[in-house]
Order: sequence, then C-alpha cells, then structure tokens
Amino acid sequence: MITRLPTYFLSHGGGPWPYMKSELGDACDKLETSIQSVRDELGIRPTAVLVISGHWECSEFTVSANARPPMLYDYYGFPAHTYEVRYEAPGAPALAARVQALLQAGGIDCLSDEDRGFDHGTFTVMDSMFPEADVPILQLSLRLGFDPMIHMHVGSLLAPLREEGVLILGSGLSYHNLRMMGPAAAEPSKQFDAWLQEVLVESSPSERQRKIVYWSAAPSARLAHPREDHLMPLMVVLGAANDDPATCIYHEEDFLGSLTVSSFRFGAA
Repeated sequence: MITRLPTYFLSHGGGPWPYMKSELGDACDKLETSIQSVRDELGIRPTAVLVISGHWECSEFTVSANARPPMLYDYYGFPAHTYEVRYEAPGAPALAARVQALLQAGGIDCLSDEDRGFDHGTFTVMDSMFPEADVPILQLSLRLGFDPMIHMHVGSLLAPLREEGVLILGSGLSYHNLRMMGPAAAEPSKQFDAWLQEVLVESSPSERQRKIVYWSAAPSARLAHPREDHLMPLMVVLGAANDDPATCIYHEEDFLGSLTVSSFRFGAA
C-alpha cells in the first residue's frame, strides 16, 4: 500500500554543479546532502517523479511525454565535460497523459511535448537523488505570465497523484538574481528567505496560500526574484500540498559564499 507522498520545493543550485566538484570543492556539499536526504525521507521508491522546473516556460502548461528523454544542456560558459553528462532515466508517457487529463478536467489547457528532454533543473536534482536513473521522470512546464493562483490551482488538480506514489517536486531556487550575486546578494536573500520561512513554516495552510500570492510585496522580493521563474514551482507544489504542514529541510546562509537559500517539504516524511 502506498502512503500519500509529501511534495517538495527544492533549491537546485546553479548550473551543472554536481559535475563540477573539482572546480567547486565543497561549496555545494550541504545542498547535495539535502537533496539526497529526500530519498531517505520517502522510505519508498516513487512510481514516478513529476518535476516542475524553473527552466521550462510555455504559453500553456505543457507536459513532457518522451519515453526516452534526451539531455538539454541549458546553461552557458561551463566546462566542456558538463556538456557530456548523461542521466538516462526513462520518461513516463502514460503518466503524462494522466497529468494532461487531470488539468483539462479542471479547466486548464495542457499540451504535450514528445521531444522535451531533461533540463538542468531536473537532471542535476534527480542525479543526486536517484543516481541509478531507474525512476521514471516527467516534467511540467510553467505558464508564462507566472500567475501564482493559476499555478497553485494546477497543483491542487495534480494532488491525487500523491496517492499513487508520484513524487511532485518543484525545482527552483529561493533566491535567483544572476545580476546580483556575491556580497551584494547577502542581505536581500536573507530578507526574502526570512519572509518565506514565516509564510511557509510558521503560518497556517490557509494563511500561507493567501500570503504567498502577494510574494512580490515581501522584503527584497524583486531583488531576490526580478523574474519569478525560479519561485513559481513553489506555487505548484503548494497547491498539491493542500493543508499539509511545511518543514524547512535545507537552509544555508553562505551558499556560494553569500546567499541565503532554503528548500521545503510539505507533508510528513
């Protein structure tokens, strides 16, 4: 019997970090350990993982339906060997059709993409969590316009998958401003993270749904997210979480030297 799985919003680091240990040293060790711990928390092997990645945006919600997803090296300026890494987990075309049906039944248009490969918001996290690459994986895009309410509604429509052993995982970053990194990012990332902790962990489920919609009014919100692509996966997993409580499972105040970043679980481990 499969217990309802929790949902997760994971900060996925920067670029192809799992494959750059010789270049980065121990800079991403805490992040990697937190992602690996998700597998241990689950206690079971998911039937599949549905990833909402901050690196896929479409005019309509779109689900990947490739049985053998290729690699999508959607990063620039990294060492040559990072463009040769492979993560050969299978896709899940049947589940993709179910995702499409669930959304369409809820009044949300959803397209299917049979060519889409794994972007780095997916394969870096999955390679850390399931290095054997034996769990089927599919992706759901964000919808341009980044309406928080619509993305939460999509998550609520996908919630039944949790009862079927499907892990719903949002892959983004709690701070994502590539033009403000280094020491200048320390205070904005800290301020926005503190607000996220208060809203997600300390507020009631009904309060957090109400507050998160107005995220752009939070302290340093538009410094932390000048464009909200890496925050929007959180909205989907929040919708799928229903009334489940939130737990911060990763918190680092010196990621890459200065950033405060966090990851969250919704529901019991």
